[in-house]
Amino acid sequence: MTLEAIRYRAGSLQILNQLLLPHQTAFESITSVQEGWEAIKSMKVRGAPAIAIVGCLSLAVELKNGPQRERDELVTFVCDSLNHLVTARPTAVNMSKAAAELAEFVVQQSKEDNVSTQTLQESVIGWIEEMLEKDVSDNKKIGNFGAQHILSGISQGKVTILTHCNTGSLATAGYGTALGVVRSLHSMGRLARVFCTETRPYNQGARLTAYELVFEEIPATLITDSMVSIAMKEKGISAVVVGADRVVANGDTANKVGTYQLAIGAKHHKIPFYVAAPSTSCDLSLESGREIVIEERPAQELTDINGARIAAPGIDVWNPAFDVTPTSSSQGASSRSWGSSCPRSYRLHSLEG
Repeated sequence: MTLEAIRYRAGSLQILNQLLLPHQTAFESITSVQEGWEAIKSMKVRGAPAIAIVGCLSLAVELKNGPQRERDELVTFVCDSLNHLVTARPTAVNMSKAAAELAEFVVQQSKEDNVSTQTLQESVIGWIEEMLEKDVSDNKKIGNFGAQHILSGISQGKVTILTHCNTGSLATAGYGTALGVVRSLHSMGRLARVFCTETRPYNQGARLTAYELVFEEIPATLITDSMVSIAMKEKGISAVVVGADRVVANGDTANKVGTYQLAIGAKHHKIPFYVAAPSTSCDLSLESGREIVIEERPAQELTDINGARIAAPGIDVWNPAFDVTPTSSSQGASSRSWGSSCPRSYRLHSLEG
């Protein structure tokens, strides 16, 4: 049984507040677009797929429970709400892609003469609800095909995986992307162990990935971010599998800061480096990673832990939330990225079906 981080039914949305994990498991109601924006911005919910799903579901809930609007007013409200949601965490492309597609959908539907305002609103809500089912289905396909691909080069025995940040049920609608590959390997009886990084400064690995792995009794070991190279050398790592917040046209990949150094380490140690991501994380409008806007987080996330200052007062802080792994950094390590409409230049494999 995998963790449930998003609870939704028509007119009701609850999210697992990830700021409280692993010490407290508490669900929080989201009743409006603004509350959805705040939950994303504050990282109560995080992970590129989950950001898009929760953002859009917050819109569905407000539409369901809010006042009746005229057709033009409804279209304006939907488009304005989507534009606002995109600003919460701009690096993750899933929200902006979902916003663009849904905005186009509602505009086109509104032009149909025989579509009532009520029908239009129900169509928008239905479009959003389908995101939940599709995300879980895509994740399971990514996990299964990813596991099969890793095992294709290993005739027998078990594999040891290294992963970074959190890419499981807490970061998606369910099952996970990179952690979905780990889950599939475990269910096949072919996983020896997964090493997860603590993922400083926000500790998504220590707080969230470790929480999921313990919950599901998957053999796992936590390491600091600075241990990845020695782990590759000493711990028999078979492959590195990470997620992605954005994959651009040339294959450059933005992911949680620290991913770049994993790719370099994997290349040096000749370990396969994989990016497990749905096609919703691909952004073909950008030519290279140089064009990706990197979100910078508050200094306190780096200088403080649970409200207690650990850094010397007066020190300057640079706290980018993501880094960009160039295609060239990982190609020597047999890199792969998984998503049905990502660029072929990155030797991508379509695993969504």
